[in-house]
Amino acid sequence: MDRDEILHYLKTPGTDEELFRKADETRKKHCGDEVHIRGIIEFSNYCCRNCLYCGLRRDNINLNRYRMNEEEIVDLALQIMSFGVKTIVLQSGDDFFYTQFMICRVIERIKEHADVAITLSVGERPFEDYRTFKLAGADRYLLKHETANKELYKRLHPHQSLKHRIRILEYLRKTGYQIGAGNIVGLPGQGIDDLCEDILLLKELDADMSSVGLFIPQHDTPLSGAPRGDLSLTLRVLALARIATGNSHMPVTTAIATADPERGLFRGLKAGANVIMPDFTPDRHRKDYTIYDNKAHITLKNAKKTIQKANRTISSHKGDSLTRTSRKS
Repeated sequence: MDRDEILHYLKTPGTDEELFRKADETRKKHCGDEVHIRGIIEFSNYCCRNCLYCGLRRDNINLNRYRMNEEEIVDLALQIMSFGVKTIVLQSGDDFFYTQFMICRVIERIKEHADVAITLSVGERPFEDYRTFKLAGADRYLLKHETANKELYKRLHPHQSLKHRIRILEYLRKTGYQIGAGNIVGLPGQGIDDLCEDILLLKELDADMSSVGLFIPQHDTPLSGAPRGDLSLTLRVLALARIATGNSHMPVTTAIATADPERGLFRGLKAGANVIMPDFTPDRHRKDYTIYDNKAHITLKNAKKTIQKANRTISSHKGDSLTRTSRKS
């Protein structure tokens, strides 16, 4: 899709049915009917960053902070594997309490006992950390670009830059990771043109996974009073990203499920998604991983039920990159 066509669909809500049909056809052609289930462990809610929209931000003094230890993380990962889940996503704030050595130990211990893919989502680290994590056995890295508007990015992420974010993604790709990028729809100050650039950036990055979420305010952040992102627009961006990227793996984000607790997962699958990411974070911690308010809890049971309802099949594979396969050919 070119810029003009993307903008047409973004600005014309009445074309949703046609757009979602095209996205679903693209998904079926490039990805098939399998839906990949990826289990998330949110092992720490500490963060050294101060992003304006995120409840984990450093200056949020009202958040009950937690960190899981190595044994807890590994044991939970092996439990998830026993349920037939083939990808473990280790996610946290940018928490440097966990040293390079500690994260490598966790990766190595999981890999020693489980034939699973490991996705890291631990933010911006020194480049040497990324290289060492890969050598330890990490397969994928998720680092959403959030917005392709560099000025908006700078405003929302104090002391960070979009340019550096993209440099990291490029380095991860060169280091051998399957990379995940993605954006947030409805950020305060964001326009339709910005969303178009987000989609084009995902296409340019040739991301192995592309994630589309929506802005949901968190009450302890500077953006607590901002309106929530529009779900219909978010689904349009998801569908357009599917058509533009072709075979990139695309999850139904938790934010979409939060915005529509009854049908969000189903609507996401019908708009082009082929991944669902249930949250296995222990109950005692899950309520404190408050990136935004009223975050939905996607369970393995709900994921499987939704996949069946959508007349799709649950993948028994790790769901490695389809983009990388086509790139080699």
